[in-house]
Amino acid sequence: MTEKTIRWGILGAANFALKHMGPAIHAAKGAELVAVASSSAEKVAAFSEFAPGLRHHVSYEALLNDPEIDAVYIPLPNHLHVPWSIKAIAAGKAVLCEKPVGMDVAEIDTLIAARDKAGVLAAEAFMIVHHPQWQRAKALLEEGAIGTLRHVNAVFSYFNDDPGNIRNQADIGGGGLRDIGCYVLGGARYATGQEPVSLDHTRLEMHNGVDVFADMSFTFPGFTYQGYTATRIGPRQEVHFHGDAGVITLTCPFNAGVFDQAELVLSLPDHSRRVERFPAVNQYVLQVEAFGHAMRTGDPYGWPLEQARGTQAMVDQVLATA
Repeated sequence: MTEKTIRWGILGAANFALKHMGPAIHAAKGAELVAVASSSAEKVAAFSEFAPGLRHHVSYEALLNDPEIDAVYIPLPNHLHVPWSIKAIAAGKAVLCEKPVGMDVAEIDTLIAARDKAGVLAAEAFMIVHHPQWQRAKALLEEGAIGTLRHVNAVFSYFNDDPGNIRNQADIGGGGLRDIGCYVLGGARYATGQEPVSLDHTRLEMHNGVDVFADMSFTFPGFTYQGYTATRIGPRQEVHFHGDAGVITLTCPFNAGVFDQAELVLSLPDHSRRVERFPAVNQYVLQVEAFGHAMRTGDPYGWPLEQARGTQAMVDQVLATA
């Protein structure tokens, strides 16, 4: 029996969609990019360079009313994620929405209710959980490769001081935590399977209403956690899982293949080091294929909205201290 091809549309011609998710949908097995909605024919034409025959819808509503589209990818500014996800769900489309899927927990609760009422798949585009680097880290922790986990620390930083960039605009959901906090917080939750029991410390630097530095410490049932996000310092990303019998280091945990090559380093007390590399993996393609599999089979998706909600609860706690 031939596997059903999932036909995708994209709401908006965002640069990230053009550079990463559009090509990923086009390359994924069992997926086809059939339409992009944008008021700019020029921007949509750029998608047609790798997806010939692409349909151009001049409005988001027109794309949602297209009966030949099964799933919608939403890369819009943060404050539009939930409103347009709900409209897509109401139109009977499955939804893969960029992170953060909601501005706060209350918004995500509204989205979960809409998903449950319609009975369609809706999820946050948290691609790292589909990467074998993270899946391997999770498996090593579960099997006790570094003994008992005692501490996790994570960092994600880049430099962006452009006032016109959406990441620096408070009224549309800008700020470092909303942009990349999901990675340093959600990654720890995913790999360990634990939820925080307390927020112990924060230090935030705000600029024009958005956080440009956020240092935070949490206590989990089995370990302590420290992480930070920053948008005004040099680029860096790294995660360490420190156990009483070793350390797991992820050297490029978030933008694999873009920031650097994804590697997992297992360091043991005898000073031995085992390095695992993943040079050919495209986590965006894997994400699209996993989403399509869940649509066809009804199997659980690797990062449901409830998981996104757990990370957002941590972000909300930190931002509340600003």
